[in-house]
Amino acid sequence: MRDISGGQDAFISGVLTGLTAEIQTTHSASSLFVNGLLESLTVHLLRHYAHTQPSPTSRPAQLPAWKLRKALDHMEAHLAEPFDLDFLAGLCGMSRFHFSRSFHNTMGQSPSRWFIRRRVDHAKELLSQTNRSIIEIALTSGYESASHFAQMFRRETGISPRDYRKL
Repeated sequence: MRDISGGQDAFISGVLTGLTAEIQTTHSASSLFVNGLLESLTVHLLRHYAHTQPSPTSRPAQLPAWKLRKALDHMEAHLAEPFDLDFLAGLCGMSRFHFSRSFHNTMGQSPSRWFIRRRVDHAKELLSQTNRSIIEIALTSGYESASHFAQMFRRETGISPRDYRKL
């Protein structure tokens, strides 16, 4: 609260006058009336005299750069292998939940989403730069079947691997 001593506020003066009059009456003071005046005074003070600085917001937990690099390097080196969240979390010395949340806060996507997108990007590079078959590219990119690869590729890019290669 800001210091308002010595200031003039007609509302506060009116409420205090009403409280004084109610308490000094010969009949017993109405607790309902006194509580209403006190609540009115409280609201007025908060609205007009409270410091309204925004509270500092805490940043969501993020991965330190060295842990992020460790996880990304591992995923990049093992694109053809199944995604293993537990291994990545252990690699960074974190719980599965904390690693996943921190990774998402840092990268804007979950570790598995990043891994899928990186696999598809790798496949796009192979499709445009080599003459390998789509099945071979699917296996190199970590997919066990061409149909699953095509499904994931289409979900990420909007077109089939074959159509992508034609572009």
